[in-house]
Amino acid sequence: MKILLSGFLALNLFFANPAISQQKKGKQTDINYTQYVDPLIGSAGHGHVFVGANVPFGAVQLGPVNIFEGWDWCSGYNYASNTILGFTHTHLSGTGIGDLNDILVLPISGKVGLTKGTKEDMVNGYGSYFSHKNEVTKPGYYSVLLDKYKVKAELTASERVGFHKYTFENTHDSHILIDLADGIGWDRPEKTFIKKISETKIEGYRYSTGWASDQRIYFAMEFSEPITNMMVYDSTAVMKGTDGEGLKIKAVLDFKTLKNKQILVKVGISPVSAENASANIKAEIPDWDFEAVVKLADSKWNKELNKVQIKADEKTMKVFYTSLYHTMFAPSIFNDANGDYRGTDKKVYEKANFTNYTTFSLWDTYRGLHPLYTITQPEKINDIVKSFLAIYQQQGRLPVWHLMGNETNTMNGNHSIAVIVDAYLKGYRDYDVNLAYDAIKKTAMQTRDGMDYVQRLEYIPADKMLESVGNALEYAIDDYCIALMAKALNKADDYNYFTKRANLYKLYFDKETTFMRGKLTNGNWRTPFNPLSSAHRKDDYVEGNAWQYTWLVPQDPYGLIDLFGSEDKFIAKLDSLFLITDKVEGEDVSPDISGLIGQYAHGNEPNHHIPYLYAYAGQPWKTAKLIREIDDKFYSTKPDGLCGNEDLGQMSAWYILSSMGFYSVNPANGIYVLGSPLVNSAEIHHKKGISFTINAVNNSASNIYIQKAEYNGKPYTKSYITQEMIVKGGELKLYMGSKPSSTFGIKKEDRPQ
Repeated sequence: MKILLSGFLALNLFFANPAISQQKKGKQTDINYTQYVDPLIGSAGHGHVFVGANVPFGAVQLGPVNIFEGWDWCSGYNYASNTILGFTHTHLSGTGIGDLNDILVLPISGKVGLTKGTKEDMVNGYGSYFSHKNEVTKPGYYSVLLDKYKVKAELTASERVGFHKYTFENTHDSHILIDLADGIGWDRPEKTFIKKISETKIEGYRYSTGWASDQRIYFAMEFSEPITNMMVYDSTAVMKGTDGEGLKIKAVLDFKTLKNKQILVKVGISPVSAENASANIKAEIPDWDFEAVVKLADSKWNKELNKVQIKADEKTMKVFYTSLYHTMFAPSIFNDANGDYRGTDKKVYEKANFTNYTTFSLWDTYRGLHPLYTITQPEKINDIVKSFLAIYQQQGRLPVWHLMGNETNTMNGNHSIAVIVDAYLKGYRDYDVNLAYDAIKKTAMQTRDGMDYVQRLEYIPADKMLESVGNALEYAIDDYCIALMAKALNKADDYNYFTKRANLYKLYFDKETTFMRGKLTNGNWRTPFNPLSSAHRKDDYVEGNAWQYTWLVPQDPYGLIDLFGSEDKFIAKLDSLFLITDKVEGEDVSPDISGLIGQYAHGNEPNHHIPYLYAYAGQPWKTAKLIREIDDKFYSTKPDGLCGNEDLGQMSAWYILSSMGFYSVNPANGIYVLGSPLVNSAEIHHKKGISFTINAVNNSASNIYIQKAEYNGKPYTKSYITQEMIVKGGELKLYMGSKPSSTFGIKKEDRPQ
């Protein structure tokens, strides 16, 4: 759309939005979007996001670790803290379980303690207090002043190497502590080792167990200054020499004379060997130019952030690009620069011809993050599928929740299936398709976690296993996806069988109460029944209650409407979801049930599609109103700006998609339901030379409803868009108004397929 502006107005717009001022007509121009990223958003409360230095999808996530104070420290850092024990090289972002935080490094001036300090006493143990006013966070860079030691710590990273820069107030009595003992949360060491290779290099490894039951990480460290003395300890017991193996190995390195009061440290990590870790340093950061690595990291982030260029108010710009930043922490690279990686079977696979990934929070991310990747990360989709298939060949089934070469079996469903099918149907097929289908089918035909009942086309009895409804509804989504792929591959028998399995969700719907309920072996509903009850891990649902799980049918909303008996009854019940505020007094409720509007819980992923269900019943304006309310209540620029766990990008992926005006209700059919764009325009650069633009005309805080739409200059009446439209490129105009439209998206033929 071309707008003629007076010179004065044009000049004001030019300076009002840096993004506008740097764009050129007719082609993509890279813009400094890292300026809008605030890594501290989501670091307080339940957000659990990683804070530190990394690059997109990097194996290294180098950042501070606080004294652990409970669940909200799952990433190792929470904004509420004023303590730093050191800087570790692996982290999780937004998970509900703590692990990793491997290989702690701490610069020390003066006395070196061998045990961790406490919140009350930082004098005798190691660690320091710090102030947020002396902390700098931005993509690819982190710095902080350690008050106790008077040391400024600066961090940056490449994909497999963490780069530290420590500036000491004095040039004498300088040390670096390396602690291989402790991780975060469930993590505990099994075997640790360190060895001095030369006066400027050490190597070692850390084997641990926790959420990832057999985690192995190897490292090499190179120092800009010579080590004048090195003491090795097992916990606090001194060991002989400059190498040692034990349960809780630590090392204290002494440095006499410092050039410019600084010590630089490069730490390469590897899942395979210390030699490979050293080779990763040589491949990625061969020199000692810290500022150059910071600049390169910033450039890598900018390249990724520029894949979606938006125009919006300052708050939206900040939340949007911080969210986009958060969607690229995981999956993380899990092979070396030469291609080597360690498989789930613990064998080393040399020189793989694909990038192997780990850290798959699939119960969360299949819903929105992976569909987003098919739009913004097309070059990574095939490698993600190949990673799944490698895992399948090594462990006999597709991943559920994979971490550092380990199957954690966390959460329910088989959602790698949905990710593969979505990729296949969208044309990503640079992998062995027959192997992929075999993996999908074999995974779906296992008998664990109630799947033996599903295979017999029966319901999962609530008196035989907990979380029966949650399991069954998630399986139905995956089975629907299998049916789609079977149909595309002309496998008629499989299509018919998995279609029947996909419809098993209907067996859990109680038409009398109009809720999804647990059913006992004798065919009776479980009683007593309270749809508000959400006792954590003690009932028929997973981190939720009947109010929330009744809507977990994103693959078949029209079938769900039929169960209610009419659109009016469906809408009345859906309206109630957002209004009921009652609670069960004294109940042990999961902390994941957060971000509440009535019983809708935006802080937990099974809820994310629910506001968009109104479009299937011909009332898209109710979706629009809810999208704006969720944005206003649950996404902010403050440290507690996320209402629930980030869950490796899904909480942010919902915002990215919804702020552009659409969301992937169905995770695998290439349909995106329209809602209410928060941005004034979004230009998605799917591939070089292919861009899809959404322009929200007359968009504002009051003009939240789509009145009409145009696609490539022609009237467009659908309340959804397709993957094909996005990847082909073009322009969608959404004309916004302050009142619901009486025509847009109302007709049945205009509703989502």
